[in-house]
Amino acid sequence: INRSRAVIGGQVVEQVAPFLPGFPCNPADARFIGKPVDFVAFPGLSESDSVDEVLLIEVKTGNSALNAREKEIRRAVKEGHVRYVEYRFNDK
Repeated sequence: INRSRAVIGGQVVEQVAPFLPGFPCNPADARFIGKPVDFVAFPGLSESDSVDEVLLIEVKTGNSALNAREKEIRRAVKEGHVRYVEYRFNDK
């Protein structure tokens, strides 16, 4: 029961995190994804149409730690294995 409460509490915090103190950007700049990270954010976009950086945000509560997949994503970002891809579908 306690574990279930912690999971539900964490899910609630994930949804309201952009409006809590200390969130790393303007809530209008964040988009909830949920998996494998909670948010992708584009700081500056809502105020000036200029993106200062791109953030991948993982929300944690209490003593929860990153799981193996989240650690791999963090490692890939730290090592610079991030790119922008334009996918254009042409149905002609």
